[in-house]
Amino acid sequence: MQTNMKKTMLTALAALLVAVPAAQAQKVNEAALLSKIEKSDADIADAKKNVKAATWINRAKAYYDAAAEPTKNLFVGMDASMLKLNAAVGEPASTGKAQVNGESYQTMVYPYFTVYVKDGKVVTWQQTRQVLDGAIDKAVEAYNKAYELDPKAVEKVKAGLKQISDYCSQVGNAGLDLGTYAAAADAYMQAYGAQSSPAYGEADPMLLYYAGYLRTIDGSNDPASFALGADYLNRALEKGYADEEGNIYYYLFHCYYGQKAQDPAFVLKSKDALLAGIEKFPKNERILDGLMQLYTTEQGVGDPADLVALIDAAIADNPSNTDLWFGRGRIFYAMKNYDESIASFAKVVELQPEMFEGNYYLGVFYTIKGDALNQEMNAKQYSSQSDYDADLAAVNQVYLAAVPWFEKAHELKPEDVDTLEFLKQLCFRLRDEEGMMDKYQTYNVLYKQAKGLE
Repeated sequence: MQTNMKKTMLTALAALLVAVPAAQAQKVNEAALLSKIEKSDADIADAKKNVKAATWINRAKAYYDAAAEPTKNLFVGMDASMLKLNAAVGEPASTGKAQVNGESYQTMVYPYFTVYVKDGKVVTWQQTRQVLDGAIDKAVEAYNKAYELDPKAVEKVKAGLKQISDYCSQVGNAGLDLGTYAAAADAYMQAYGAQSSPAYGEADPMLLYYAGYLRTIDGSNDPASFALGADYLNRALEKGYADEEGNIYYYLFHCYYGQKAQDPAFVLKSKDALLAGIEKFPKNERILDGLMQLYTTEQGVGDPADLVALIDAAIADNPSNTDLWFGRGRIFYAMKNYDESIASFAKVVELQPEMFEGNYYLGVFYTIKGDALNQEMNAKQYSSQSDYDADLAAVNQVYLAAVPWFEKAHELKPEDVDTLEFLKQLCFRLRDEEGMMDKYQTYNVLYKQAKGLE
């Protein structure tokens, strides 16, 4: 009896599913949305209604709805099949394929947007048609007017401005995923603009950072983006914002450097941006690389030794700062002064013996020094075996010095494949030294296991 009832229920459910009509094409009631705005136009033309905050709040909502309505049913990660079942979205006008930032996507094209799908999930989308251009700006203006008329309406106005900011940030995220960097930057700036309204309070400078970063990327397509990027990033810094790693200074460097064709003075501005960054984030490899690029390729920027003086002065004030010693080692590496690189990272390990990066890079710089000495050997013409053997022994001593630091790094992070590869190669090269062949066999097995080769 129970089995029959279950079959009956399933049959009934199947009948219901079949009976549900297939969703039609995307529906956006433009006429209704625009009608609300027309009604608002009439309201603000009325002398009595014009001075009421509620009139302007309703106007802001009407404009916001016009902007957000077409994409309100979309969210990242939703099943693409759900779009077809949604009565407001329905069947796409067409489907296809697209390449975005090296990724392949299926596309679902609707009258107001194109959806990009991967593995059956919505990844991002691009709005291709607006109900009304400039609707977001009009919505912000209306909320500001409402607050001006009645500061007591602050909570309603702030809630509306947050809704606008969230929507614009979502547009920015979609643009970032699509590689439409300029449009994404503009969306983040709209979000920041909404938050900058008097009723909102403090605007989040991270939005300025996002916009500046995206304009930096877009600079390779449109040099005009560099000037905008520099403006946004400087404004973020003025507001006290810096990302955790300090990359804001590296992006600011690129924004200035990208303008050097217009005015050579931007080269020095780019240098100043990097110097300001390295003072606060001495471990940032991008900033260090940018400084070395400037000091080695641009005339009149300065001597690379100036960088050493800069960081040594900082170390004198804070000798226990491992980040400073880390940065010092990187600078000397760029100058091919491997002994000083080794000395700097030896200090890093002294200060923080259990830091993986310190031990790993100390091993790397010993290896690099050994490689440099080995190249010198290969360029020599030897007249005696004893001279060759003496030089080879000296080179091998340098390689030997690298092994314990890599072994410590392996102890700290056993799964790191690069460390195992260094150990395998070094121990094989030094296989005639006592105990090294056994170590080679051990690390060779571990390396293969880490690479999934056995």
